[in-house]
Amino acid sequence: MPIDAPGKINVLWFLPTHGDSRYLGTSEGGRSVDLPYLRQIAQGADQLGYFGVLLPTGRSCEDSWVVASALAPLTERLRFLVAVRPGLQSPTLAARMTATLDRISNGRLLINVVTGGDPAENKGDGIFLSHAERYEVTREFLQIYKRVLSGETVAHKGKHFEIEDGRLLFPPVQTPYPPLYFGGSSEAANEVAAGEIDKYLTWGEPPAAVAQKLSVVRELAEKKGRKVSFGIRLHVIVRETNAKAWEAAEELISRLDDNTITEAQKVFARMDSVGQSRMSQLHGGRRDKLEVSSNLWAGVGLVRGGAGTALVGDPETVAERIDEYRRLGIDSFILSGYPHLEEAYRFGELVLPRLPVSHPLPSRDRQANMGPFGESIAGDRRPEKRLASQS
Repeated sequence: MPIDAPGKINVLWFLPTHGDSRYLGTSEGGRSVDLPYLRQIAQGADQLGYFGVLLPTGRSCEDSWVVASALAPLTERLRFLVAVRPGLQSPTLAARMTATLDRISNGRLLINVVTGGDPAENKGDGIFLSHAERYEVTREFLQIYKRVLSGETVAHKGKHFEIEDGRLLFPPVQTPYPPLYFGGSSEAANEVAAGEIDKYLTWGEPPAAVAQKLSVVRELAEKKGRKVSFGIRLHVIVRETNAKAWEAAEELISRLDDNTITEAQKVFARMDSVGQSRMSQLHGGRRDKLEVSSNLWAGVGLVRGGAGTALVGDPETVAERIDEYRRLGIDSFILSGYPHLEEAYRFGELVLPRLPVSHPLPSRDRQANMGPFGESIAGDRRPEKRLASQS
């Protein structure tokens, strides 16, 4: 099947509601992630021109709906990618929450459908379903959820849900509903993505593996008469030179001891997530084989669940690696870096202007309301304009 490479892309950042640090796997360099700090990241991302921010979900995180509701009034253009959890929420309650947040944010809500991949955490939330059953629930949930958000009055009696007179009194701003994002690497996940989802997300595997995953979902969707777009979740470590970027990558795991890695890998091994297994296989818990593809570094995944790879390099190199994924058909890039405030600015200033983004970036030449640009020289004159890559 021919690949329809998008001409433009959307770039989102990440709100670290589970914590932030200069070093992985240790409290050293840890940072208090409270509302003022999250506000700094969100407003920075808004001002830099990111399309939106992803808010993670799970018991290790602050609640994504509450945080997004607190930050939406403090930002102007930024979109919020917030999770619905089939099995934890009823589809009609989730539809009301979705419509409300879409309305109070004036249409800036994106929905991340999260099925859940850690059986221990699921049991803590009262979910004792197998992997296959969770995806059954997800499919049935979405079929009801989308109909309610689209303005239908729903009567439904299925295997997992029974609904009478399910409807909204206050519709969402976006029609028929906010875009639905979804990630998963199993056959069951691919079927749900192909049949119900707008944007399929993959974690940052090497380009050849990503191409294969996208091809499977693309073909399944085509058989159902649908078209799915694609996104990718990655970390980034960008510095002015490749050497400095790789030094920063090593520094990020410099406080990480072998026991911490071993214990983290035990947690990942208990999960029934195919995607998590694929992430762990990239490095095998070893420090000596972390560059798993050109400029793709798996060090983050030694102790962090979910997305575990980072693009590492200078601005030109990272931009080219991103373009490599774009040519595979990916139009949305959800990025993060440590610490998240500083790395949002590094990427936003060094790389974002090099990318073919579909969302407008702030003009660096505008004078109105922009204030000083660069520090005055000897308090006497403004500095000459130079590109960041030349500094």
